[in-house]
Amino acid sequence: MGLLIKALLGALVVVLIGILAKTKNYAIAGLIPLFPTFALIAHYIVASERGTEALRATIVFGMWSIIPYFFYLLSLWYFTGMMRLPLALAGAVACWGVSAWLLIFLWGRFH
Repeated sequence: MGLLIKALLGALVVVLIGILAKTKNYAIAGLIPLFPTFALIAHYIVASERGTEALRATIVFGMWSIIPYFFYLLSLWYFTGMMRLPLALAGAVACWGVSAWLLIFLWGRFH
């Protein structure tokens, strides 16, 4: 039953994004996926299983994880000016992957 509710919530979010994309406030559609649904779940699990200190470390890492998302957006903005959309999206995801890998590498090395 819980899986069905999660699937319905996911479908509702997709429908909401689709509706917002068709309005004059279409940019808000980019905000909806950033609602911290998975972060809430992850933070609850980490705090329950590992304690407050692990949660605080997870929060700090989460703050740094904004950087790969920024590189995704920046590269997508750049690539859409010179490529077709599928290639621009693939390139932006690759930029996210490289910057996420770099973040994980540096976090493991210095934390």
